[in-house]
Amino acid sequence: MTFAALPTPLADALTTRGYAELTPVQAAVTQDEAKGRDLLVSAQTGSGKTVAFGLAMADDLIDGDAMPAPALPLALVVAPTRELALQVAKELTWLYASARARVVTCVGGMDAARERRNLSHGAQIVVGTPGRLRDHLERGALDLSAIRVAVLDEADEMLDMGFREELEALLDATPEGRRTFLFSATLPKPIVAMARRYQRDAHRISTVGEDRGHGDIAYQAIAVAPADIEHAVINLLRFHEAETAMLFCATRDNVRHLHANLVERGFAAVALSGEHSQSERNAALQALRDRRARVCVATDVAARGIDLPTLSLVIHVELPRDAETLQHRSGRTGRAGKKGTAILIVPYPRRRRVEMTLKQAKIAAEWLPVPGVEDIRAKDRERLMEKLTEPGEIEAEDRAIAETLLERMEPIEIAAALIRAHRASMPAPEELIDRSPAEQRAATHRPGFDDIVWFAMNVGRRQNADPRWILPLICRRGHVTKSEIGAIRIGAGETRFQVPRALADRFAKAVARTAEADEDGVLIAPADGPPPPGTRGDHAPRHGHRKPHAPARPKLHPTHAARPAVPDRRPRPAKPHRGKPPKK
Repeated sequence: MTFAALPTPLADALTTRGYAELTPVQAAVTQDEAKGRDLLVSAQTGSGKTVAFGLAMADDLIDGDAMPAPALPLALVVAPTRELALQVAKELTWLYASARARVVTCVGGMDAARERRNLSHGAQIVVGTPGRLRDHLERGALDLSAIRVAVLDEADEMLDMGFREELEALLDATPEGRRTFLFSATLPKPIVAMARRYQRDAHRISTVGEDRGHGDIAYQAIAVAPADIEHAVINLLRFHEAETAMLFCATRDNVRHLHANLVERGFAAVALSGEHSQSERNAALQALRDRRARVCVATDVAARGIDLPTLSLVIHVELPRDAETLQHRSGRTGRAGKKGTAILIVPYPRRRRVEMTLKQAKIAAEWLPVPGVEDIRAKDRERLMEKLTEPGEIEAEDRAIAETLLERMEPIEIAAALIRAHRASMPAPEELIDRSPAEQRAATHRPGFDDIVWFAMNVGRRQNADPRWILPLICRRGHVTKSEIGAIRIGAGETRFQVPRALADRFAKAVARTAEADEDGVLIAPADGPPPPGTRGDHAPRHGHRKPHAPARPKLHPTHAARPAVPDRRPRPAKPHRGKPPKK
């Protein structure tokens, strides 16, 4: 489809904006079979939906090359959040600028009195959030009797947020002959039911292909110990050094906590959550657009509808509740043909659930380890070399400073000082507590572990022993670091591990001091040597009766439920006879 088939004002606006062609959803809504009909559209986040419904309603709003004078609204657009509503209004403003359209916004958190004054002066297009629009409708400030097109953007999200009553009130106040557009990333049953009630012979459009994970987004997943989540966030930010990154948390408190930690570590970060006012949100978004900030920590709702052209990295610090939320979050990047990366930080116990969510969303994620300190330093070296070797003109003042430095210092000293200054401006990467199973196996023959002492713990496979929680426990009890622990061998009823002989006495004393304070019931003591041969082949059942001398099962992890108690089967004394006494 060419722009020539569009109304002249819109074709000019698209050309001026730099559009070479329409996106699939934009082309679909302007086809002949869609003209004059209600639309039920399923399209991915970031596919150009706002411009799509702007084009679809053009025939109902534009007479010739212009729109009627501002009076009662002709088009109503409802969006779930303030940010998305403001973004939609901004898009429609430039799209309809040549047609002399007046776009008025009605969103929560803004000055309601000013919005009522704007409505009283007339508008062709009204964009708002459900609650504020219904409030203006009930107060008589918003008259929907002349509406020709009603658009519900992100309709599935609005229903999930509990706005059903508000949406029904708004649609019931519009004329029956209007056109109704439902735009949604997915089409669950509630959306289909609403379409049946408020649409007539709707033309259904879907541009969501089999690969629902969005072709311009590379998905990655990393499995970490729960205690390493924030360290993993820091290392991922340092490894990728994205121009703009967005981190998703589940609650306001977690947003506040993570934002404070990142700022303390030296990251230029802002926060977005429900506790922030509209002016604070606007300031945070402007800081990201001006590149005064590079990291945004946000909740799902606060980040809805945010469009940042430089956003190339999304990190799911806390896992999304379902496949749709995963796609909505990740859809903040990989927009308008640009490439993006979405990374899920997965606590070890939840890996299977995440794999099921990814399968449900038809997303093929690559499972990778957390970038380590050496990985980040190697990336830093690459970026530094690229930055310093970029061709460019040298200002006269810079050349004078360089010549002065060469008079006072050797070239190698200048280069080293430059590298030192560059590194000082970046937050340091984190050493993770946990190690992967591959690292555990490699630890058997590490340098420095030629002369070792074996220690034993009274837990094994029968007690769900696993290096992912055993290693942090050893480090905490023995006051050592993970690099000071050698091979870990898990048997059926016990686990043995290596400690360098030079540290063995200090480790044993620390374990003895912490034994009483530790409530996990795990006992650590020197062992008489390595585990016996064939230990790993012992597949004793985890349930059933214990062997006569098996150690008592300690309290290991809150998710490991205790076994049910074995009922007492000893004979009980006979109950006293309550009838007549027996005859003698």
